[in-house]
Amino acid sequence: MKTEIIRKNNIDIAVISSDKLLVTDVQSALDLIMTVKYETGCTNIAINKKAIIEDFFVLSTCLAGEILQKFINYGVRFAIYGDFSGYTSKPLKDFMYESNKGKDIYFQPDVSLAVGKLSGCI
Repeated sequence: MKTEIIRKNNIDIAVISSDKLLVTDVQSALDLIMTVKYETGCTNIAINKKAIIEDFFVLSTCLAGEILQKFINYGVRFAIYGDFSGYTSKPLKDFMYESNKGKDIYFQPDVSLAVGKLSGCI
């Protein structure tokens, strides 16, 4: 896991990249939240899609809802960046679209757009 702090628009964002799965269930998501908040002080986290278990993107597992609720409960804004073009599920696409219109959870194609959303520049 590589963590880089990017400051944009006076907001610190922890950008995490990993080729290994970091978020596999609710507990691992909570561990990530606490680790990042403790080590960086950031309440804005961007993470690459490869670090999140594929079941997260299958809405019928309810994993996305449970995990994202933890981020909301702990006051952490969250962006996932990567290639989402392979997903054909209309409910998932709708969920990502609606999330991107909000203020706390984002799905973006690359890290710069994820940072832009979390910093309020986009």
